[in-house]
Amino acid sequence: MKSAYELALERMEGEGIEAPRELSEDVRRQIQEIRKKADAKLAEVEILHRDRLKRLGTLEARDQEEEDYLLERRRIEAERDQKIEKLRDID
Repeated sequence: MKSAYELALERMEGEGIEAPRELSEDVRRQIQEIRKKADAKLAEVEILHRDRLKRLGTLEARDQEEEDYLLERRRIEAERDQKIEKLRDID
């Protein structure tokens, strides 16, 4: 009896879709480390953002801080995703 995973792989193959490849243990460890560092950086950015928001008085300054925070989050997340994708392409 085949598992649901095996059946799904067969369906994908029948439709001409390449099956996902297994990542080596070293690549998995590196991806985990990249995610861990990105999560730490995101937490740091959020803490600093909340601290700055407490000190800002005007609505315009708070809006600008919020915009800057979101841009920084997106930058960190994009950098993380690029590094992970690069590792997956190498393996």
